[in-house]
Amino acid sequence: MSYTTVTVSNNRGSTWRQYLSKLVDYKSILLELTKFRITFFVSVTTFVGYILHDGKIDFNFVLPTLGVLILASGASALNEYQERNLDSKMKRTKHRPIPSGKISSNNALYTSFFLIFIGAVTLYLHSFLVMILGLFTLLWYNSVYTPIKKRTSLAIIPGSLVGALPPIIGWVASGGQIFDEKILVFALFMFIWQIPHFWLLMLIYDDQYKDAGFPTLSKLFSLDQITYITFFWITILILSSSMISLVGLSSTVISNSLLIVSGIVTLFFSVKVITQKRKEIYKKSFFLINAYVLFILIVISIENII
Repeated sequence: MSYTTVTVSNNRGSTWRQYLSKLVDYKSILLELTKFRITFFVSVTTFVGYILHDGKIDFNFVLPTLGVLILASGASALNEYQERNLDSKMKRTKHRPIPSGKISSNNALYTSFFLIFIGAVTLYLHSFLVMILGLFTLLWYNSVYTPIKKRTSLAIIPGSLVGALPPIIGWVASGGQIFDEKILVFALFMFIWQIPHFWLLMLIYDDQYKDAGFPTLSKLFSLDQITYITFFWITILILSSSMISLVGLSSTVISNSLLIVSGIVTLFFSVKVITQKRKEIYKKSFFLINAYVLFILIVISIENII
C-alpha cells in the first residue's frame, strides 16, 4: 500500500470522526434546547390520557403522542429563545444552548419553528381537533405563561394549564369527549401538581431568580408563609388523587390502596418542608412529589390496561 493511499484513508477516517463528533454535539444541544426530559414526560401524560379512555393500546396512539412530543419540543425551544437573556443571568440556566453560545439565537428560533410545524402536521394527521388542542397548549405556554412569568411570581397558576392539557389531548385522540369528568379530574390532578412543583423550585433557586430579574415569591411572602403555602398545595395534590378513585379511573382495592399509601408517605415526608427549612429538604421534596405523580400515572395506567 502506498503512502498516498494510507494518507487518503486516514483523512477519510478523520473526516468521519469529525462528522460523528459534530452529530453527537448537535444531538446534545437539541436535547437541551428542547428540554427533552420535560417534553418526554409531557408525551407520556398524553399517552396516559389515551389509554385511560378505553384501556386499549393500539397503533393509533403513535401520532398524537409523537406529535405532542415534537410540538412540545418546539415550544420549549421557542421558550428558551424568549428567555435567552434572562437565562444568561442565572447559574442554573446560563449553560443552556443559547446563552452558552452552543447555538445562535436565530438557529434556535428556526429549529423551534421547524419542530412546531412538524408537530402540528403530525397531530393533524390524526385529527384536526387534536391539532387545535395542541396548538392552543403551545400558544398558552409561549404567549401567556412565558410573558407573565416576568411580571408576577404567581404566573404558575394560569401556567399550570399547560401541563393539564396533554392528557386531554390523548383522551380526545382516543375518541373521548373533552369535557368528560374522568379526564377533567385527571387533568385537574396534573394541574395542581405543577404548583408545588414550581414553588419548591422557587424555594431552591430564589436568589438566582432574583438575579435574573424574575419576580419571586419572597417579595410577596415570608419564608414561613411560602413553606406553609407550598405544603398546603402538596396536601391538596394528595387529596385530589381521591377524586381519581371517585370517577372510576382507579377502582380496584389494590390500586386504591397504592394511591392511599403513596399519598400518606408523600405527605409524611413533605412535612419537613415546614419543619426543616433547608434547600436540601426542598430538593428532596421536589423529587418526592414528582416521583409520587409518576407513581400515580403508572398505577392507573396499568389498571386501565389490564
